[in-house]
Amino acid sequence: MTTLAVGSDTFSVFGTTATLLVSDPGQVAAARAIADAELAAVDLACSRFRPDSELSRLNAADGAVTGVSQLFADLLEAALRAARLTDGDVDPTCGQALADIGYDRDFEQIRTAEPPAGDAPPRLRRAGRVPGWRSVRLDREPRLVQLAGGAQLDLGATAKAWAADRCAAVIAGRLGCGVLVSLGGDMAAAGPAPAGGWRVRVTDDHAAGPAAPGQTVTITSGGLATSSTTVRTWAVGGGQRAHHIINPATGEPARSCWRTVSVAAGSCVDANTASTAAIIRSAAALPWLNDAGLPARLVRADGSVETTAGWPRDPGPADAA
Repeated sequence: MTTLAVGSDTFSVFGTTATLLVSDPGQVAAARAIADAELAAVDLACSRFRPDSELSRLNAADGAVTGVSQLFADLLEAALRAARLTDGDVDPTCGQALADIGYDRDFEQIRTAEPPAGDAPPRLRRAGRVPGWRSVRLDREPRLVQLAGGAQLDLGATAKAWAADRCAAVIAGRLGCGVLVSLGGDMAAAGPAPAGGWRVRVTDDHAAGPAAPGQTVTITSGGLATSSTTVRTWAVGGGQRAHHIINPATGEPARSCWRTVSVAAGSCVDANTASTAAIIRSAAALPWLNDAGLPARLVRADGSVETTAGWPRDPGPADAA
């Protein structure tokens, strides 16, 4: 990410890198304290890798009606809304499918683990449609959730983006300054942006440096998210690799003509929802994004780039990964 002369902090969270920018350098410590508290609460609510999280307890409830906190209800409602808006392409019931292909612990542990010996796990070869978001029942008053049909939740497709939106809004509201929060490339801006806006580098990998193939764009508010099949990948045996974007119709990692999709929207949740769905929809994503009026940058496996709905003109093809 390319930044202006503003206050900044970078730290690890959710198994990825977070960047916090504020328009008032004197507010960095206060902004970081707010972000730490908000992100810790989200992690306790919906981490799939902590046995004490609300999500883990709900997944272990074997279909029993379970009471949840207001925070968890808000996070789940965002996930269900994403499913409705994408006709189920972004689905929160992919938890078991992810576990079956080896994404059952923090990604850093997966990345550094030895590849499994022999053939790929049998479940990778015979995966099927996930239970589907309609198997999730959420009652807001009282706050009760029930999972039917063996559904197992994973809110990763929306929770990180929701957390970015939440952090940006709370920091801007409390400190009165402009703020940009990036959680693994899911970005949300709130408050008064610096002159010229926030300059960010859009690449395959959010952790890449400013010289990495990509494009520099400017945002002043709302959200920008990038989904990619090239970064969060791991070996599953038999010479195969998996990535974390599951196609709910197959229960397998999505097969797409796009290696990376970046979308700008009114919120980071909406941007992430659209970028994830675009990977799953493959070629059909272009007319869908145009019809929705969502500016997007889509990169094919060969590095060629398509844009939609007013995304700034790209300086040229992205280099192949």
